[in-house]
Amino acid sequence: MPSKEKVTFIACFMGLVASIGGFMFGYVSGQISGYFGMDDYARRFGDANGNFSAVRQGTITGLLPAGCLVGALISGKLADTVGRRLAISISALWASIGIVIEISSEAAWYQFAIGRLVTGFSIGSLSVVVPMYQSESSPAIIRGILVSTYQLFITLGIWTSYVVDWGTADKPNSASWRIPNGIGFAWSLILGVGILFLPESPRYAYTRGRTEEARRTIARMGGIDENDPIVNNQINQIRVKLEEELAQGKASWIEIFTGPRMFYRTVLGIVLQAGQQLQGANFFFYYGTTIFQATGLKDSYVTQIILGSVNVACTFAGLWVVHKVGRRKALMAGAAWTFVCFIIYTFVGQFALDPVNPQNTPQAGSALIVFSALAIAAFATTWGPIVWIAVAELYPTRYRAPCMALATASNWLWNFLISFFTRFITDKIHYWYGLVFAGCCLVLVFVVFFFLMETKDRSLEEIDTMYLLHVNPIHSAKWDGSKVPEDSAPSSSHGQEQVLKQEPQSQPTV
Repeated sequence: MPSKEKVTFIACFMGLVASIGGFMFGYVSGQISGYFGMDDYARRFGDANGNFSAVRQGTITGLLPAGCLVGALISGKLADTVGRRLAISISALWASIGIVIEISSEAAWYQFAIGRLVTGFSIGSLSVVVPMYQSESSPAIIRGILVSTYQLFITLGIWTSYVVDWGTADKPNSASWRIPNGIGFAWSLILGVGILFLPESPRYAYTRGRTEEARRTIARMGGIDENDPIVNNQINQIRVKLEEELAQGKASWIEIFTGPRMFYRTVLGIVLQAGQQLQGANFFFYYGTTIFQATGLKDSYVTQIILGSVNVACTFAGLWVVHKVGRRKALMAGAAWTFVCFIIYTFVGQFALDPVNPQNTPQAGSALIVFSALAIAAFATTWGPIVWIAVAELYPTRYRAPCMALATASNWLWNFLISFFTRFITDKIHYWYGLVFAGCCLVLVFVVFFFLMETKDRSLEEIDTMYLLHVNPIHSAKWDGSKVPEDSAPSSSHGQEQVLKQEPQSQPTV
């Protein structure tokens, strides 16, 4: 009877250490909103009256995701050149440079903004390479959960930044914002050094001719013997895919659109990552203070902690969802759920809330809080963690790095646009802004239904074959690769089919 992969300590440890990159993302993203309420920060970087114009506040907030966009675009080349593990280390340690620029700022707000831009290069690179490393190294049975820990750590980072801001906000000097900034050095050092004690991605190691290293890593991560049929099957699949890619020659950027079924997958990845932002969770974080003021809650730091706590708690639930439910059903349910929340939120805020004195309409305010929290819960259990998994699984090794870089860049682009323009838009149209996100959520339901494969518990090579064979996404959960007719496979995957047929029947498909 063939042996089975196990849930091993080393695989879980790898997922958790790499996910510190997500913690850095969340911590840096979340801390800035608290700074604007600190007296010393306002005196140094605000106008003569200690206020922030929409342009200044938007620039300080938005230059982080702008830097992340650049970092995401260059990360693919870095990961393919020095390896996934070393790319994570370099990217993590780079964040220290941006932190130094921010902490050393005295009165020039643009210096602080530039520091966030530099830090963004690191965070953007990590947002590509960490899920890539996790997806390539994880056993198939727990790949969804391990990649989901990246989003879990993002929420933990956001929550931690809120608590630290709350703890230092009352300090009368620059310690109020310099202490939260300085703590960021710890996360950078832990990840930059810690990742070097973990093995390289087996798929990257194999592409560099380190076959035995790849075999050992697969066996170690799965808790099985190096000669186990499961290991042999995975090495065989990686070898066949690599031979196909070598036969095609060196990949160029244009091939991520012209390669076999690559236009479909590249565009889908871009849309899914953009959808994670357009699903609207960041809108509630940016506009949350106003929402909670509707019930008389004045402390904006308490507001942030409440929203952050909902985000963290529901992301834990998201780990169960991705393991039990899969990708398609969860994403469609999450988008539909958020659509309903935004519809109710918009019309309650526009027609039931007293815009001059919201304390006069406490029931409307309570409804806004409830549906804001429900929308965040929908995001945290579905679109937050699952998009990182779905995109990491979409592409073959030949195109994975540049495709993930481009897809993640679209996430950062929309992150920047929302963070920079939210205040301008809400000042003009107020709660009607929610209909924009509601419409996007409705579209995302149909995008997932018609275009995304169900990839739960499948190997990355098997997922690639599904796309090459034009498996209908609607029926993809029931697809059985062992029953594929010989003449139905495209030429780019024909070699793999032939090799798999030569394997003993006792070797299962992972």
